[in-house]
Amino acid sequence: MASKSHEVLPNDGNATKNASRGLIATLHPPVIRDSSGNIIWNNNDYSFLDVTCPETVDPKLWRQGQLTNIHGLFEVTAGIYQVRGYDISNMTIIEGKTGVIVMDPLISSECARAAYNLYSKHRGGRPVKAVIYSHSHIDHYGGALGVLPESSTGQYDIPIIAPEGFMEEATSEAIFVGPIMRKRAVSMYGNTLPKGPKGQVGVGLGLATSRGTTSLIPPNDLIKTTSEERVIDGVKIIFQMVPETEAPAEINFYLPNHKALCISECATNNMHNIITLRGALVRDAKKWSKHLDETIDLFCHDAEVLFAGHHWPTWGREDIVKLISEQRDLYAYMHDQTVRMMNLGYNGTEIAEQMTLPPTLANAWHLQGFYGSLSHNVKAIYQRYMTWFDGNPANLWKHPPKEEAKRYVACMGGVDAVVGKAAGFVADGDLRFAATLLDHAVAAEPTHTEAKNSLADVYEKLGFGAENATWRNFYLTAAQRLRAAAGARKRDGSGQFKKLASINPGSTIEQWLDALSVELDGPRASRVDASGRSPSFTILLKVPSEDATHLVRLSNGTLSHRRQIQEQNTPGMNEAGLTLTVAKQDLYQLLAKARLDVVKTKYRGDFRVLETLLDLLNILQPAAAERATGKL
Repeated sequence: MASKSHEVLPNDGNATKNASRGLIATLHPPVIRDSSGNIIWNNNDYSFLDVTCPETVDPKLWRQGQLTNIHGLFEVTAGIYQVRGYDISNMTIIEGKTGVIVMDPLISSECARAAYNLYSKHRGGRPVKAVIYSHSHIDHYGGALGVLPESSTGQYDIPIIAPEGFMEEATSEAIFVGPIMRKRAVSMYGNTLPKGPKGQVGVGLGLATSRGTTSLIPPNDLIKTTSEERVIDGVKIIFQMVPETEAPAEINFYLPNHKALCISECATNNMHNIITLRGALVRDAKKWSKHLDETIDLFCHDAEVLFAGHHWPTWGREDIVKLISEQRDLYAYMHDQTVRMMNLGYNGTEIAEQMTLPPTLANAWHLQGFYGSLSHNVKAIYQRYMTWFDGNPANLWKHPPKEEAKRYVACMGGVDAVVGKAAGFVADGDLRFAATLLDHAVAAEPTHTEAKNSLADVYEKLGFGAENATWRNFYLTAAQRLRAAAGARKRDGSGQFKKLASINPGSTIEQWLDALSVELDGPRASRVDASGRSPSFTILLKVPSEDATHLVRLSNGTLSHRRQIQEQNTPGMNEAGLTLTVAKQDLYQLLAKARLDVVKTKYRGDFRVLETLLDLLNILQPAAAERATGKL
């Protein structure tokens, strides 16, 4: 809980000046709509931030919200522009001799198009000569269709640049675990909360996530090593590989002719996440720190401006080195001290309770815990090395939460008694333990109105006191759900942007099959029949244009695949129950749209094998429903 000192504006250093510097123009009105007229972005929702901080928001978080609400087209330096405040991320536009390079085209194509149009209105219409994805998170590539030239084939003749491993990481995050991450993101970003002093006031890293159309357009030019160079439309770019920092696949780059350094998302104007509350791979804080040190050595000898995929730039070599150095030391300190205390026998929760930052780091505005937090970052570092297990055997085989809650509640004399005891802890100011008690009560008896309302009240108090925007949003979203009328389910907000299709036409066939493997209904696919057997078959998938055969096997409730040269005869090829010889575009229609008709004449063997597979992947039923409604 942060202390409430609303009389004194928090010291944000140069943040206010830098966040406003270079403003050229804003959208009027600052509202972006999709093709159906639906609003997908509205800065007017945040006009409440113009007043003095209320008691329901941490004053530093309020100030960060004000800063991230400064929106429009900005000049970073001659030839480099950013459009900020029309999505959670920034879109950067670098002018070349005849056109522009677009970096990080936001989440939604509608927002990216509006950003490009705002730039064009004030700088003239210039064709897009290249697109750069700085890393593998959707807020840095999802809106690419809004700026790319039209293509009927999904192929583009301009460079689309990304770090090596981009597609693997974007696919694993947005597609493999996309559904659960989207549900978690609803709470993390406060998608269902009203915008206002008692609701969502931003997310620290920006205001919110847009709700438009997303895409995953594969790159056609991968950066593989540090110091690789490209010259695009007369602009020289020197790249730095920074994997396992803020994303598993990420790049920084330097523009020597502009003396401008893009640090992607490795050093923004708040503490970042070693692990996000929406879910992600645990990031490597030690490597993060080392990459930042390398950035200083590689590029900061003559850099005059630093810009990133979020927040505002930093100008002047001394301030640039100071910011990157302090960010470097932040991640190193969290890592090294967590490991030191871990080796002394403390678990992650115990370390998080004791950890404090050195004064210089603790007082720097660009290291405040508006998005990441010291508490959950320390626990993430512990998890990276020591797994979920804290070393206490009592935690090896605990009951699931509901069953555990029933037993706790029974020991304490019932839900009413638990609610009464929790009220005592609330009165004493121990909201954390009150939340624990009431969470057990609600888990044990989900319909107990007093327990739900009491827990909602506690969550609201915790949310109002949180400096971290994502904690605030989690607390307040939980309170909102608890207070929802019985039987009246609120939308969960996970449809805030259209689902990224698991079968993307520009991806490889291996990536399609990887994506399908996690959609297989394993229990149904491993169900045994009267003879004691479960479904098992092999499909040979021949795609002549790729000169390869994909061996797809269903066995024991799993879908596996491998690729080999067509002439190669490997184990399993002679066992195939079905052989398909198809063009890639027909295979796409089959797997994405369940278009069985496109392969009806292109197979040998038992066609029922394919129908069984599509059924177990739950492809046939949705496709049939969409055809019935005319959507296919």
